[in-house]
Amino acid sequence: MYYLYLLTAIALGVSYFKNRKKTIKALKMAWKKFFIILPAFLTMLILISSVLFLIPDEMILKYLGQENMGIALLFGELFGSITLMPGFIAFPLSGILLSKGGPYMVLSAFTATLMIVGVLSFPVERAYFGTKVTLIRNVLNNFVP
Repeated sequence: MYYLYLLTAIALGVSYFKNRKKTIKALKMAWKKFFIILPAFLTMLILISSVLFLIPDEMILKYLGQENMGIALLFGELFGSITLMPGFIAFPLSGILLSKGGPYMVLSAFTATLMIVGVLSFPVERAYFGTKVTLIRNVLNNFVP
């Protein structure tokens, strides 16, 4: 993960030296977007953290664990299909579930259905990412194998 941070810092440095005005403008835009997303992100994070705190690990592993992979896959797909959350919340949540013992196969089913079912999350994504990015993401997730 740290190599991505390093790569980002290097790319930012190259961009800064190539065109300082554009880089500073982009950083200001990113900072504004960050503050627009922050309330929703913190709210989702608090809600998910509370639920994960209140639900015992044994119960999570009972439904999303490796005991019965078929049932776990169905529950992962079901939770992913009915849950409304953007990708910047879903991926950290999957990391938390993985650390609690959730199998990769179930977490990938959860994340895939969560990200592919874009009809429910379209208004939220459009508000944060814009219509163009949301449409491109949904088209790529639904039609590109």
